[in-house]
Amino acid sequence: MKEEKIVITLKSYDHTLIDRSAKEIVETARKTGALVRGPVPLPTHIERFTVLISPHVNKDAREQYEQRTHSRVIIIVQPSDKTIDALMRLDLAAGVQVYIQ
Repeated sequence: MKEEKIVITLKSYDHTLIDRSAKEIVETARKTGALVRGPVPLPTHIERFTVLISPHVNKDAREQYEQRTHSRVIIIVQPSDKTIDALMRLDLAAGVQVYIQ
């Protein structure tokens, strides 16, 4: 028999928001008696953009910007109905994307 589990993936540009949200999810799940694995930090995705800052010539004058996306995975094994209800009522920060599988 396949064991039931909920896989929650969190993504955010701010690592403090994602850590705080992951802590809330883990505490909520543990209070209801579920077995929690994680949060597991995934590699940070870095997207870099290079822009010429000179309006006409001088290709050597460039500015680089980057956007970092932090990710965490939380696995809840054998969730009960209480666990699912508690997670549905949980209010997370606005800058965190939540994917549930």
